[in-house]
Amino acid sequence: MEITVRKSDLLKELLQLQGAVERKTTMPILSNILAEAMPDGRLALAATDLETGLQTSCAAKVKVSGACALPARKLLDYVKLLPEAELTIKRLENHWVQLRCGRANTRMVGMSRENFPELPAFPTSGIVRLPSVPLRAMIQKTIFAISSEETRYTLNGALLVAKPSSLCLVATDGHRLAHVVQEQLTLEGVGAELKALIPKKALAELLGLLDAAEEGDTIEFGQDETSLFFRLPIAGSESVRVLTARKLTGQFPNYEAVLPKSHLHAVPLNRDEFQRSIQRVAQFADERSHAIRVRFEANKLVLASSASDMGESNEELDTTFEGEPLVIGFNANYLDEFLDAVTEDEIVLEFKDDSSAGQLRPCSNDGLQYRYVVMPMRI
Repeated sequence: MEITVRKSDLLKELLQLQGAVERKTTMPILSNILAEAMPDGRLALAATDLETGLQTSCAAKVKVSGACALPARKLLDYVKLLPEAELTIKRLENHWVQLRCGRANTRMVGMSRENFPELPAFPTSGIVRLPSVPLRAMIQKTIFAISSEETRYTLNGALLVAKPSSLCLVATDGHRLAHVVQEQLTLEGVGAELKALIPKKALAELLGLLDAAEEGDTIEFGQDETSLFFRLPIAGSESVRVLTARKLTGQFPNYEAVLPKSHLHAVPLNRDEFQRSIQRVAQFADERSHAIRVRFEANKLVLASSASDMGESNEELDTTFEGEPLVIGFNANYLDEFLDAVTEDEIVLEFKDDSSAGQLRPCSNDGLQYRYVVMPMRI
């Protein structure tokens, strides 16, 4: 294997691959990136932790085809420090690799290509094309609500529901639920309802890949019995990136039963003002529960918190409310994360009473119908 590649091209792909690299050292080969010089003038790169995998490539001048595995973190750190010039990578004996760039000449210990796991192949049928920009926004609005508790396996991902004319993404951790729908679409490849439970790490990697997506771009989605696949074009190139994720098994909760059907009260709020008040009051909330009290009075909302070892805090906000005063307890972090994900200036807090779930949503929408349900807390 001997190739020449531009430092900037290689660095861009190495940065994309880091999220799929295994951080633990139980299997040393998984902390490596597979680099393969292809006869068609590409340097193919791959990384996997056996749950999530990413394949990508960059243009290269291939003198000798071949492959080797290189330590992902060390390679990235070294390439970052190189000058903007062409980099020559040559495999030597016993899996050693030589890197030459300008006056820099380095030898690095690699591993055999045969030790690197085989990544599943992108399916040849059942491919669905999804709009990139709406999908990116949907992930941003739901990913934070995915459970991080490993014991709740089916809640460790978000449910994608694709229909011929709509796309939906739902996430919950049992205490709150984020639900977003994009309608008036024409989804190529969707004949009937299609569901897929996407792991949180795969969604995070997909979000990073979609950062450069522009209006009108699409992403190819496919699945087989064990894996999910996402294929995206690389901007300015004829090559693609392929993200793979092992399927989550089990039954996702009946989220439609959780979505409130009616509300007695709808309280309009300025998003920025509401969030800043929550953040200040939360400084004096219990460090374990993060509970704050939200009191509704005539045309007023009062946020309050107290902790015996720190102190107490409260703030008033003007709003529209009619009815008997009532108090609802909420996890301040849950409210703050929703407000981070919303781009609109005005939101609505809807609820029935002090023991029912509250629902937050933007007053308007940018084509996405966004609902966020938060269970109340006893305070």
